[in-house]
Amino acid sequence: MKTKPSELPLTAAEYARGVQAGERTVLARAITLIESTSPQHADVAAELMQLLLPHQDQSLRIGITGVPGVGKSTFIESFGIYLCQQGHRVAVLAVDPTSAVSGGSILGDKTRMENLCRHPAAYIRPSPSSGVLGGVTRKTRETITLCEAAGYDVILIETVGVGQSEIAVRSMTDFFLLLALTGAGDELQGIKKGIVEMADAIAVTKADGDNVTAAEKLKLELEQVLHFLAPATPGWQAEVLTCSAVKGQGIAELWQLVEKFHEAMTESGEWTRRRLRQVEEGLIEFAREKVLTGMLSSPVVQKDLDQLGAGVAAGTMTLRTAASKIAGDFLQERREG
Repeated sequence: MKTKPSELPLTAAEYARGVQAGERTVLARAITLIESTSPQHADVAAELMQLLLPHQDQSLRIGITGVPGVGKSTFIESFGIYLCQQGHRVAVLAVDPTSAVSGGSILGDKTRMENLCRHPAAYIRPSPSSGVLGGVTRKTRETITLCEAAGYDVILIETVGVGQSEIAVRSMTDFFLLLALTGAGDELQGIKKGIVEMADAIAVTKADGDNVTAAEKLKLELEQVLHFLAPATPGWQAEVLTCSAVKGQGIAELWQLVEKFHEAMTESGEWTRRRLRQVEEGLIEFAREKVLTGMLSSPVVQKDLDQLGAGVAAGTMTLRTAASKIAGDFLQERREG
């Protein structure tokens, strides 16, 4: 089978030119390149990121989370379209859960955001989490840089809404938004305290029709909860709003709140400090992945796993002792190598 011209391998420079020119196909291929686990793609990906280095940090990054059923996709589509109408270019990075059994993922966000997907100023990229803890891979940080280089000035990162994904997204975004839902009995019971503590704003969704009164009630309850919690961002008191993505109500007010946050945090210097923390978190992630990859490919570690694993399973050695031995042997191997 012949290879199509569009599928031919590109050089790092060709990827960079295409991304900066706003070519969606090249952007998609570039993201696939940096997501690849193939060693043959690693060098090209590294060179590409080096070429795009001057274009990073040129967007406003918003993390969005909420329990399943809260209407994240509907909200993001309404919010994204509004931003596009205001002259912004919006990239949506929706990280889908990957099956631990089959390795497949849902990747259905494009079908759930059909109108936003067709908008010329928007780009949606559903990416499988590849089973990484938190549902967000370290490659999402590089994807952000690619989207910034392509001219997208607002980047929305949707979490899968479970486990540690919120912590991962919080570490790579400027503004963290929690979507809350009424109608679940004890509404506050379904919201983890830790998630509320990370939020820079909370939006009570589906505040329309017969649900308006319930939404306002939940808004008051959440405001009371926030009153007793330390601010997620120093110098900023999180606010609670109600919105209806279907009717477009509350969307403009939410964006005004984000702009107010940006202005206040820039003046206080917290914006710069948060970006520095994002970099530090990214460095730790990358370093951790490098170390783990090195350990898994180490002959010494593999030998230890075979020998010590049997000892732990037989009850002749503790897990702690075996792990310390493996780590020590790996470090020794690195020093001698």
